[in-house]
Amino acid sequence: MSPNPLAPGWLVEPSDANALPDSVWSRSAHRDEAGALVVGGVSVADLVREYGTPLYVLDEDDARSRAAEARAAFDSEFARIGTTAKVYYAGKAFLSADVARWVSAAGLKVDICTGGEFAVAQAAGVDPSQMGFHGNNKSLAEIDRTVAAGIGAIVVDSPAEVDRVADAAERHGVVQPVRVRVNSGVHASTHEYLATAREDQKFGITLTDTPEVVAAIRRRPSLAFLGLHSHIGSQIFGADGFVEAARRLLTVHAALLADGPVPELNLGGGFGIAYTSVDDAPAIGELARALADIVGAECARLGIDVPVLAVEPGRIVIGPSTTTLYTVGTLKDVQVATGEGDGSAVRRYVSVDGGMSDNARPALYGADYSVRMVNRASSASPALVRVAGKHCESGDIVVLADYLPGDVAPGDILGVPATGAYCWSLSSNYNHVGRPAVVAVRDGGSRVIVRGETEADILARDAGLDTTNGRA
Repeated sequence: MSPNPLAPGWLVEPSDANALPDSVWSRSAHRDEAGALVVGGVSVADLVREYGTPLYVLDEDDARSRAAEARAAFDSEFARIGTTAKVYYAGKAFLSADVARWVSAAGLKVDICTGGEFAVAQAAGVDPSQMGFHGNNKSLAEIDRTVAAGIGAIVVDSPAEVDRVADAAERHGVVQPVRVRVNSGVHASTHEYLATAREDQKFGITLTDTPEVVAAIRRRPSLAFLGLHSHIGSQIFGADGFVEAARRLLTVHAALLADGPVPELNLGGGFGIAYTSVDDAPAIGELARALADIVGAECARLGIDVPVLAVEPGRIVIGPSTTTLYTVGTLKDVQVATGEGDGSAVRRYVSVDGGMSDNARPALYGADYSVRMVNRASSASPALVRVAGKHCESGDIVVLADYLPGDVAPGDILGVPATGAYCWSLSSNYNHVGRPAVVAVRDGGSRVIVRGETEADILARDAGLDTTNGRA
């Protein structure tokens, strides 16, 4: 049978629509003898029976092991070039109290970018000295609060923040360590909205303005200059962007040494993961090795000591750990013109009980995801599907294109893997839909680590309703 002409060129029709590619699914995911998905030793049937759908299912051992591997890889590779590593978990990918504790136990620091993220990490028991604070528009209250708590580093994102942070440090009688976020002009090969190191955008300070900002920091006794910071984008597979960014930053770094110490260099994060079976994402060890080689060679060329190196992995730690479960509602076969004469083909729309409120990335970025039927296995021939959400938007798509068994039916459970990063954290109550629960699975047991929202939760926030006595 010839492949469906509506399938994108990269998508390969599987010989077995039940297969779970190792590169995409969490490490414990497998099918049992009946063909149902098991994660962390817990069957999909048990999870759906207890918690319903949609549901984020987080493989705890997967997340913990990836955090530990990141720590070990950067420690080992950076030691090879004569320096040490500071590894921050990028909390914006997904942050809860449990996740903060897991990454801390693995030896990672925590990168936060709002007062809310700071509150979660602090409440979870993370020492503020083990946190870094990002953000292009930190409020005066956020700066004061984090400085008072002893935040480990604040990343200065604009000249105005120099005095704001310095004044807060003076009020509290401390010397606050700071980094300077530099807009290196390097654009990693990624989606336009994920590009965060180009000149015409909100983040960072230009290379030409950086020496002036660093001089201003050094003039304030309440500040301690740690070094430069760069973030060139997200979902990056190759090292080319990091090579160029490191070269540009280290040139400025070397010049700054003339007027004082520059103990660190932060290369940021943005390391990519596999969302589909054709994605060729490098392992964390390969990335660490490449960054070490880049910095070691450039420092040798410039004749300077290798600084302490900091990195901020997020997606690569938490992304592969999670699978979102959905229940199939309706199916609709749509005859679509192929663009070749009068030809047409069928695209099957499979609608589920979640959507862009629990995974906004396909609508925001056109992000590709994979999908499998996970409550059972099937010998039916694969059919091209588009998994759609329940929201009142034509762009409410969960999976743009993949193959499911042709007998997929209402009531079946679908699993979308690699949803640990930027799914829950970007979730919303669009159409007054409650955000799903996050359930951690491990050693045959499950527990809620973020409670799901009910209609009662949504109604309770509506000040126009008096829910205490039923009167509007």
